[in-house]
Amino acid sequence: MLTQKQHELLMFIHQRLKEAGVPPSFDEMKDALDLRSKSGIHRLITALEERGFIRRLPNRARALEILKLPDSISPGLKPAAKEKGFAPEVIEGSLSKKVATPPRATSPDEVPTLEIPVMGRIAAGVPIEAIQTQSHTIAMPADLMGRGEHYALEVKGDSMIDAGIFDGDTVLIKRGDTADNGEIVVALIDEEEATLKRLRKKGASVALEAANPAYETRIFGPGRVHVQGKMIALFRRY
Repeated sequence: MLTQKQHELLMFIHQRLKEAGVPPSFDEMKDALDLRSKSGIHRLITALEERGFIRRLPNRARALEILKLPDSISPGLKPAAKEKGFAPEVIEGSLSKKVATPPRATSPDEVPTLEIPVMGRIAAGVPIEAIQTQSHTIAMPADLMGRGEHYALEVKGDSMIDAGIFDGDTVLIKRGDTADNGEIVVALIDEEEATLKRLRKKGASVALEAANPAYETRIFGPGRVHVQGKMIALFRRY
């Protein structure tokens, strides 16, 4: 399963190979995906290579070979046009709107629930690429939700263990683009990477604070961090 960024890059390389016979340069890929640096392209290409979608040919500059395309796309299909300025989000807002209204409890002991989309994994450690693909749903108590849109993420990493958030936990996120100081949020960094951290704001700067002394607090300048939602609950299976 590919993230949206990985899919965008794969289809951009595929289309350029069809049209020009040569793959695009890293600068062209960076501009097409509207990334701030070529390091993001390196990470995406490595991820595509690890998943068996592309191969880097040795001893040749800009040499990339498409090995396969996603199952839902035939090799002859052109991808949708890529508009500059695309800004990814961790979750598509329409997904949680599709959730049905809470079912009526069939007995006094039953609790009405909502099906909440699980949008993949979020890093509580070194940031990972933004997640966009719904993997499955989980049932949540309806009275826990309140108003607004919600989604869930599976935690990967140990940087929030002192906040009681462990690798493999599932966090419930209320979608939104604002949060108060000290709240734990899903943060999108440089429109490329998503992470779960405690938010601290000072003037125009934003700090993403880990809850594990092994990890440093990362500080970012204006416009580099966008809140995608804040954590309202955590679930753990034993």
